[in-house]
Amino acid sequence: MACPFFFPTKRCFTIAWSFPNRLPLGAGFCGTCRTNGGEFAPDDATLRDCCNVGYADTCSRLPAERRADSVRFSVAQDADNEILLDYVYDRAHAPAGHGRLKYDCASGRWKTPLDDACVQRQAECYLAIYLERRRGAAAVR
Repeated sequence: MACPFFFPTKRCFTIAWSFPNRLPLGAGFCGTCRTNGGEFAPDDATLRDCCNVGYADTCSRLPAERRADSVRFSVAQDADNEILLDYVYDRAHAPAGHGRLKYDCASGRWKTPLDDACVQRQAECYLAIYLERRRGAAAVR
């Protein structure tokens, strides 16, 4: 469950992640914080302890009034040329909203992109890691 204000830009290999495959987006990411209409580059400790894992009550940039504390993703369906990706906003450890994204594998495009740039980018990162692992699993067979 990543912070809903985190805009991941690329995978991050410079931070010593304890279990990178278990992180909410499937790997650790570098990126920016987009709270209060601005953009801020967090340090490595903040990326590791707050941005990538959500529920960042210790983050000084987290607005008091917010829709969610974190957002999580899961693959609801992977069939033919379409992947359905569910997302859930959490607030105070309870669901605070949800939705479904559709990704067309043939065109490499989202059929239903989100208006929320941070959560859309997180979905893209989550899906990229999922597809990378799926290709790896297929190669092992």
